[in-house]
Amino acid sequence: MPNVLVADDSIAVRKVAERLLTEAGFGVTLAANGEEALAYLAREKPDLVVSDVIMPDKSGYEVCAFVRAQSGLANTPVLLISGIVNEEVTRQAESCHADGVLKKPFQGTSLKDRVLELLSKRQAPVAPAPKHVEPVPETVEPIHTARISDEQLDTYRQTAARLKPLEEELQVERDRSAQLTQRVAQLEGQSGNIKELESMLAREREQAAQLKKKLAEAEQATARVQELESELKNEREQTAEVKKQGVAVESLTARVQELEEALQKEREGRAQEASRLAEMQKSASRVQEMEATLHAERQAATQLVQQMTAMEKTVVRSQELAQQLAQEQERTSDVTRQAAEAERQSAAQLAQTQEHVQELSRRVAEHEQVVARMSILEQTLAAEQEKNHDLAARLSESQRTSERVQEFESLLQTERERNSLLAKRASDTEQAAEQATKRFEEMATKLGEIAGLASQLGSGKRRS
Repeated sequence: MPNVLVADDSIAVRKVAERLLTEAGFGVTLAANGEEALAYLAREKPDLVVSDVIMPDKSGYEVCAFVRAQSGLANTPVLLISGIVNEEVTRQAESCHADGVLKKPFQGTSLKDRVLELLSKRQAPVAPAPKHVEPVPETVEPIHTARISDEQLDTYRQTAARLKPLEEELQVERDRSAQLTQRVAQLEGQSGNIKELESMLAREREQAAQLKKKLAEAEQATARVQELESELKNEREQTAEVKKQGVAVESLTARVQELEEALQKEREGRAQEASRLAEMQKSASRVQEMEATLHAERQAATQLVQQMTAMEKTVVRSQELAQQLAQEQERTSDVTRQAAEAERQSAAQLAQTQEHVQELSRRVAEHEQVVARMSILEQTLAAEQEKNHDLAARLSESQRTSERVQEFESLLQTERERNSLLAKRASDTEQAAEQATKRFEEMATKLGEIAGLASQLGSGKRRS
């Protein structure tokens, strides 16, 4: 079965060619463009190539030139097809050594006939003689046989005379059959064209309905655009007012920030004052403790003073005794020579006096210790007095601080009231800003809808 390659960018032409050639008994390979045809020719060797002249990538002339340039395909017949056949097309077909040009659309069996013609030229077979009955010559040489009679010879002559009109009638019937076959092929081609036209008409009707629908939508969009333009104008006016309000809101926001900073500072100051007040309270409790300690020290100091007074009296007594002892010693030294007997008594008295002196010395040492303790207590008392003085100063300062704290509390209460008013105004401002934001978002949505409708309207106008 001969194989034919059909290359055409029109699917309708490819289908018609495939049907006609398949019915004629050929194998058909289809290519949608020149590149596919060249790719097929690079790997296969068809018996004949049918190629459209004008295709998007490679033309039919280039396909034919490729076939002629290949040693294995050089003798392959190439039939070019074109919707317009003129001198230019014919000249280019000859320049690329094409075997012929056929006009589209195909008329009847023109494609099949040209393919058969080209294949027969390639194969160069001996054309078969037309099959017809040879007419019996009118003059028949007599056969010298005794078996053929004169009646049989007359019968042969009559039969030969009737064969000629029968052959003429047979030729007429063959011509009519060929015409009918061509007509049927034309009708079949026209049937394919009618189906294509019907599908194209259906697509055109659908497109017309879509265009009508889009036109109606465009008219509605135009009316909507006008409405949106008026709304946009109103929104722009409202936007200008909102911008003014936004400026006011920004100033209020700045003021709120300043007030928040002042409030924060006041809160920090209050925290510091509270810490100082706690320290003062601790100092006050410490003052009470110090006062109790001072009172105890004062009592101890009073006792020590009493003891010191007693010790002073003892010292005076010891001094007097020392003076008396000195006088007694003088007397003893004076009367030693005089009173020998009284020596022992004096010695005993002396011993007693010595013991008494030792006791006085011990008491003097204790008195000295008491004096040292008194000096230490005096220093401690002076330090405590200084501390009490500082505490008194700090207490007075604490009282002044308490008065200032009360003043700060009143100021803080005033600031709190002002802050509550500012917070209320800030919440109102935030609500107004949220409303303005919502209005901005709505306006942006409307503007997006307007842009979409305008784009649809513009695309509809361009399509119309």
